[in-house]
Amino acid sequence: MATPRRPNILFFFTDDQRFDTLRALGNPHIVTPTMDWLAANGTAFTHAHIMGGSCGAVCMPSRAMLNTGRTLYRIQDCGQQVPGEHVLLGEALRQTGYATFGTGKWHNGRSAYARSFSDGDEIFFGGMNDHWNVPAYHFDPTGKYEGRLPFCENWALSNTVKQREGDHVTAGKHSSELFCDATIAFLNRHDFRQPFFGYVAFMAPHDPRTMPKPYLEMYDPERIPLTANVMGGHPFDNGELHIRDEQLEKWPRTPEAIRRHLAEYYAMITHADANMGRVLDVLRAKGQLDNTVIVFSGDNGLALGQHGLMGKQSLYDHSVRVPLVFAGPGVPRGERRDAYAYLLDIFPTLCELTGVPVPDSVEGRSLVPVLRSPQATVRETLHLAYRHLHRGVRDRRFKLIEYVVDGRRTTQLFDLVADPCELRNLAAAPGYHQDLERLRKELRRWRDELGDDRAGQGADFWRGYDAGTGQSA
Repeated sequence: MATPRRPNILFFFTDDQRFDTLRALGNPHIVTPTMDWLAANGTAFTHAHIMGGSCGAVCMPSRAMLNTGRTLYRIQDCGQQVPGEHVLLGEALRQTGYATFGTGKWHNGRSAYARSFSDGDEIFFGGMNDHWNVPAYHFDPTGKYEGRLPFCENWALSNTVKQREGDHVTAGKHSSELFCDATIAFLNRHDFRQPFFGYVAFMAPHDPRTMPKPYLEMYDPERIPLTANVMGGHPFDNGELHIRDEQLEKWPRTPEAIRRHLAEYYAMITHADANMGRVLDVLRAKGQLDNTVIVFSGDNGLALGQHGLMGKQSLYDHSVRVPLVFAGPGVPRGERRDAYAYLLDIFPTLCELTGVPVPDSVEGRSLVPVLRSPQATVRETLHLAYRHLHRGVRDRRFKLIEYVVDGRRTTQLFDLVADPCELRNLAAAPGYHQDLERLRKELRRWRDELGDDRAGQGADFWRGYDAGTGQSA
């Protein structure tokens, strides 16, 4: 009897898409038919998180954690480079017989890309760019990717001619279409006797938020409701109030401005969703849909006015919670899981679903037990961190966030069941002292387990935390 062929893997990874942006998962104000189809035909993890960020470009460490399965303090140089001893997801699959194809954003170094993929096209090495003029590379089997293009930076603040990295620009085609076209071309030429891993890393919905006009016209800013935690500014200095992302809207943030940002954000997500649907249509036409594990997730969230912030440089849910959906062979259909998951768990989960050995360098935990049983968990609490400024921990009811900024400690404690918008700080409220101290103890347990205080940013945070003057905000 022939051994069944291992399933394909298709991974859709969006940029800056937060957890509450799927109609199927509770947002009636956004149009996401492809993502909704995946949720209806797979299992959605409603409490998936990133661990945080070690630099302002949070997507860089987030993508490094995803692709290596390693925790925040055990990746190198904010994820800009991946050392050879850290086995990458594509690398592990490639070594066990998968054809590995990559397209779109890769923020973790060219050598890591070359190790991960045996094929690819429209490869963008960077964090953000003009969606209509992406400086992309064709696949280079040597792994060098040496091209450089002159360009006029007409979408930014300057019109000066600079050097733009890439070996070509497909002017006038949106990034979401560009990357999905490349994926469709791969599917049309691939020999399906060999299983494939397709990694489709969008630049959307990251700013500068532009999209075809019909998608923007789907959203009337005046009809988009705002959450209760939208405010004119953050209530205290969190250490990152003037980072680049925060300068995308003036202070105080107004409801009109935030609705406009949300309309553009939703339009970009809907456009990306439509292009994902084109890829699934081809997979279906090839007769491969039922033999493909499909994963959809985002690399981090985005505030867009919540807590008076615009970016993702915080530990509030809008910044650290992301969508995560699995569909395909071995995945229950139309189910939800509220178990805590990190993006770094995707690596070992895919290994278990495909029979690929999990490399020793991987620290994430397979979510397959959770897929099999709604009652299963892989961790009881989550650790969260941002640079040397913020540390947090959450359990099933409470979230603790500790800040150290210029020698001053600030503490927030939220009851996430009663206050999901994280508005009422209970750190100094009567009756919550035991919960506060319990979570502080858990935060230190995570510190010791992960080695957060041994060097660099962690050592700086804990030194300031232990010495700083405390307050609640």
